[in-house]
Amino acid sequence: MATGQAASAANRFGLGARPGDLASIGQDPRGWLQAQLGAAPRIAAFDGLPGSRDYLTLYTQVQQQRRAERERMAAEGGAGANNAGPKRVGGRGELRKALLNELVLRQGVAVASSDSFRERLVRFWSNHFAISVDKRIASLFAAPMEREAIRPNATGRFGDLLLAVERHPGMLLYLDNAQSVGADSRQAQRAAQRTQERPNARRRGLNENLAREIMELHTLGVNAGYTQADVIEFAKAITGWSVARQNDSSDSDGFVFRAYAHEPGDRRVFGSTYRQSGEQQGIAILHALAVHSATARHVSLKLARHFVADQPPPALVERMARTWIDSGGDVARVCGAMVGDPLAWGDGCRKFKNPDDFCLSSLRACGFDDRADLAMAMQMQGQLGQPVFQPRSPAGFGDVAADWGGPDALFKRVQAAQRLADRLQAMPDATPLAMGQAALGTSLDMQTATALRRAESVQQGVALLLGSPAFQWRT
Repeated sequence: MATGQAASAANRFGLGARPGDLASIGQDPRGWLQAQLGAAPRIAAFDGLPGSRDYLTLYTQVQQQRRAERERMAAEGGAGANNAGPKRVGGRGELRKALLNELVLRQGVAVASSDSFRERLVRFWSNHFAISVDKRIASLFAAPMEREAIRPNATGRFGDLLLAVERHPGMLLYLDNAQSVGADSRQAQRAAQRTQERPNARRRGLNENLAREIMELHTLGVNAGYTQADVIEFAKAITGWSVARQNDSSDSDGFVFRAYAHEPGDRRVFGSTYRQSGEQQGIAILHALAVHSATARHVSLKLARHFVADQPPPALVERMARTWIDSGGDVARVCGAMVGDPLAWGDGCRKFKNPDDFCLSSLRACGFDDRADLAMAMQMQGQLGQPVFQPRSPAGFGDVAADWGGPDALFKRVQAAQRLADRLQAMPDATPLAMGQAALGTSLDMQTATALRRAESVQQGVALLLGSPAFQWRT
């Protein structure tokens, strides 16, 4: 039983077993998981990466270059002359290079980590607070938001995590709050005066996107009973939450509060009145939402669905939600209640791997960790239907087997397994069977073990392992 639970700790709660992981987990899989719920460790691989404030500056410079290029072309008669399109702006290449480097480093940290439960929890929160990089203005900030806002708070109080994420430039840009202006703010009053002088002048108004998604997705859940009026009042409370421009002084992550865009007055949201002024009003509402019983139930269910089963035991979810309420949203205690509950280790507890899980667990099982392998696996993940940070919706990627287990998806996994196996030149210290035992433990079924034993080459055996039904599940 302990051997089976060690495999579950590594593969269902973690990102997949590396060679030697199951032995190191040993007889105390729950203790191994609990030990990863402490303060966030420093990740040396991220040292020296640009912060979001740096990315904002770089993005502004690129926009200025593009504007200058358009103006130059217009002065020279436009792109139609000589059929020449705009010249490639050098800064755009710098942005793409910075983003790719960030993503590869992120992948490498996950593959090499001995704290893969914590790493999975970080990924869970990134999908819970999803940013989709197909919206170009936010494309630079999904990975930095994970690094700057999510990682330091992944096992702390949910209120701190929530505040860090909602104030981050990635979320403010993705859900359009950076441009949200209160109707009675000083900025709106000045804009109204300008409109009288210039009727065609552009005016900005209230944007409800961030407030709605915070309530619907990030905290209370869609069925909590809040109204459109609550959304509007909350949106007014967070007017002025924006991102730094080139000459602004700001936090290191690029957040600024623009008091002149903030809607003055008291706000009534979800049954409570908030009389705070300025930035503190939105902060107070977030803190209240973070510890609300509806948030406790909504997020506890999502955690249990991600780590335990598509339909987790209701009693487990209820105990997690009660721990949430009693602890004031202490994520470590909620997750500790989950992994400490026998219901989380039952025979029916298993999860089908999404493409991210499949690629990471394959890399970890094979010992692949060089830059070329990491980049290839990210490309493969997109081909399997889960491009990195691109769920195309604030709701994030789906988290049940039905989202990932179609026949075409399974066929593509078999092809991906072969591609990964072909990169393996030799395995001097292990056979495919030993590799399967090290990766899956007691989940390695007899049929797959026999196939691995009879494989005619290392590559064939590894392809059989990675494409096997047993490897597709986090059991």
